[in-house]
Amino acid sequence: MRVLVTGARGQVGHELLRHVPDGFAAQGLSSAELDISDAAQVAETVKRLRPQLIINAAAYTAVDKAESEPERAYAVNRDGVAHLARAAADSGIPLLHISTDYVFAGDADRPYRETDPTAPSGVYGASKLAGELALAEHCPQHLVLRTSWVFGAHGNNFVKTMLRLGREREELAVVADQRGCPTSAASIAAALWQLAGQYRNAGALRWGVYHFSGAPACSWHEFAVEIFRQAHALGLLARAPRVKAIATRDYPTAAKRPAWSVLDCSQLIHSHGISPADWRQDLHRVLQELGALDA
Repeated sequence: MRVLVTGARGQVGHELLRHVPDGFAAQGLSSAELDISDAAQVAETVKRLRPQLIINAAAYTAVDKAESEPERAYAVNRDGVAHLARAAADSGIPLLHISTDYVFAGDADRPYRETDPTAPSGVYGASKLAGELALAEHCPQHLVLRTSWVFGAHGNNFVKTMLRLGREREELAVVADQRGCPTSAASIAAALWQLAGQYRNAGALRWGVYHFSGAPACSWHEFAVEIFRQAHALGLLARAPRVKAIATRDYPTAAKRPAWSVLDCSQLIHSHGISPADWRQDLHRVLQELGALDA
């Protein structure tokens, strides 16, 4: 089955192309090779490559920068998705798409379900939600996979930032009153390929919106402590720095972050048999890979 993977140089796109299962031929295009905000370019590319499935891993993900660049965020996260959705619908093929926990307000006290009201607090979340709605409007065969706190050995993310700071400082201050679910890019890619395999085998999926994230939930502070613990044990850090717990108000950012980003992933388990991964095990694999890259 021919699969077009957009955003091929991003965290998830990179992992999708690293782990293409048997029975698939993946064509990965970076944002430099395919600007999804260009409708004509999207239509021409899909027509030329004739994929049987599209996985959209392209996105504008600079959460703080989006506050000062809303036009670009919406051009990619809303309009780009709409262009892909129309092209997929015109070709009669499905589109698998990655979205975010930032579509929610972040004020819940239980894990968010797919049916819970959305209320993004910033431009990034609002633009991603607009993309979900555009996809549903233009492409009947679509599946949205909302995820959170993505990390991996490739690209920029919290794990790599903590490792860099951990080598430079003896103490760091990390926000402790925001809770969510760290999720490895490799696990997201594996889930998407499982869904693609189910579609290839059955010719259909239970379309719609689903949640997929790592487990268990934690705070950024707890995430950082575990990163340093494992990195020190693996010899990536000479010593684990002290991690001071601070409140969100003590670390102001351009975009407001959700205080609660925990996702309920039970629907994906029940509908497609795909379970959340333990992010601590995934973190171990990522740190091992980073160690090998540094060797």
